[in-house]
Parts: sequence; C-alpha cells; structure tokens
Amino acid sequence: MLGVLTTTRRVVDRARSVSIDDAAVERLAARLAERQAEPPPWRVWPHWWDDSERAATYVLVLDALNFSFWGEPRWRVSYQGHVLNGYWALAASLRRAIERGHPILDAQFLATIDESAVQAIFAGEAEIPLLTDRVANLREVGRGLQTAGGSFAPIVAAAARSGEALVTDLVRRFPSFDDVATYDGEQVRFYKRAQILVSDLYGSYEGYGLGAFDDLERLTAFADYKIPQVLREAGILVYAPALGKVVDRRQEIPPGDPREVEIRAATIWGCELLRRCLADQHGRPTMRAFEIDWLLWSDAQDREIERPYHRTRTIFY
Repeated sequence: MLGVLTTTRRVVDRARSVSIDDAAVERLAARLAERQAEPPPWRVWPHWWDDSERAATYVLVLDALNFSFWGEPRWRVSYQGHVLNGYWALAASLRRAIERGHPILDAQFLATIDESAVQAIFAGEAEIPLLTDRVANLREVGRGLQTAGGSFAPIVAAAARSGEALVTDLVRRFPSFDDVATYDGEQVRFYKRAQILVSDLYGSYEGYGLGAFDDLERLTAFADYKIPQVLREAGILVYAPALGKVVDRRQEIPPGDPREVEIRAATIWGCELLRRCLADQHGRPTMRAFEIDWLLWSDAQDREIERPYHRTRTIFY
C-alpha cells in the first residue's frame, strides 16, 4: 500500500553514488544473531506515556517534531540532572512541558501556538534547529486534531489496526508528514516520520489498544541520518569517493539531491536485506524492519562512530 520498498528499490538499482555490499549485510546479520540482539523497549525515560488516549496525541506531537537535531552549537536540554541532546532532548522537553502544565496535547493551544511558546518548551543550550518549521508543524497538528474532535485517538482507531492505513491517512491530514522525493523523474516514498509514529504508538501502548496493529511487518526502516551512518560503518552502505568526501567533510547536501535520495533509499534496503538475512539464515523471522532500525539506532547512541553522518537540513528527518 505504501510503496516505500518498491519506489526506493528503483533508486537502489540505478544509484550512482551509493551501493549495498551484500557480504557486509550477511556479516552484520550474523553478529546480531550471535548475540541474540533484541530491539529496545519504548517505555523508557525520558519518553512520556500513560494508558489513556492522551498518549496517542503525545506520540503525534513527538513525531511531528522528530527531525534535524544536528548542528553547532549543539542544542541541549538539562532535565532531572541529565544533559540531553538530539531526539532524547526532544522527548525530555515534551515531558517537562507536560509536567509543568503546558497544554501541549490540547488541539486549540497547538493550532495557535506562537514562537515564544515553542522556544519556552525547548529552552536549553543554544536553539533547537528549524524553530519556525516546528512552530508550523505544531499548528498543523492542532488544526488537524480540531477536525477530529481534539484527539488523535479517533484517527488511530479509524485505521482499524492497520499501520499502513494510518500512514496513508497521516500524510493526507498532515502534509508535514508527506515525506516523498523525486529521482530520475519518478516519485520516491520514504514516510520516515509517519512510519515511526506507527511504531511509536505500538511501543507506547505495548501493542495493545491504540498501539495494536496487524501489519507491522509491512513497515520499513526509517530513513534518517543516523542509520545510514551505522550501515556505512558496518560496510553495508558504500559511498562513491566523491560522496564519501562530501559526507566526511560535513558538507551539507541539499534535500532532494540525488545523492541524498540514494543514501536514504539504500538505508531502507540495507535494513530490509538485514531483515531477510536474519529470517532466512539465522532463524529470526519475527524481527521486523522497524525493530532492526530501533536496535541499530539504540546501539549507536552510546558510542562514537568515526565517520560522520550526512548532513541535510530538512523537516523529514
């Protein structure tokens, strides 16, 4: 239904700057199988959750803002004695806002939120990147929720336990989730934040209620900037020399540039091939692509990777 695998496959087959090393896929799959690696749980600090309908709206707000944290000086947040950056700083900021009574799950508040209110939510060291875009995304979420009675729960319920149906509805209702590109004149679908929202609902509700989906195996990995860095370190993604220099020198690649589309498409398929290898050669048929993504992302959080990630300033990841 989503067309992410099919449209990115065409890019991988034609790519000029990025390739996938099948032998490296097999090596990483063997290492993951040997240590019986499992995806991390979602219900961990500083995520916020409960078992009410509000948790679904929280996940929507979280993933409407889940993009582009890199830059110098680095945006950081101090929360409960910890200094956090990146995605975890986002999660901590939203949890802090809820604890302080800010109505960030209220549709009317979000629909008219102003820049000063968003700055207050993300107060820390330096400024969160793309602040104006985050304001626009929150307003879009607020307006969309107002048409659904003020809560995200009815939208999730209407998908009838189909993650694919929910992604399709998301990108229609909330255009900031409509993550597509063009390559050689053809549309390429990634839907990074829309797909991760489905997996986050699953994690937040631990697979029950509003987190129950019957087609999670049809989700792909989430094409961002961290997972391709991990796959490149493992030798799975191989960059042409010219692209490798651009990435290693931390030079920005414009969104929609063919090189960026190739990196993201190869990321989707690197994880898909890992999934297939784990299932076919290592007896792990229940490991889904999004869980491989969770695992690789989590493993990379506590260590330094020598080669940098590619830098593209975008609201999509």
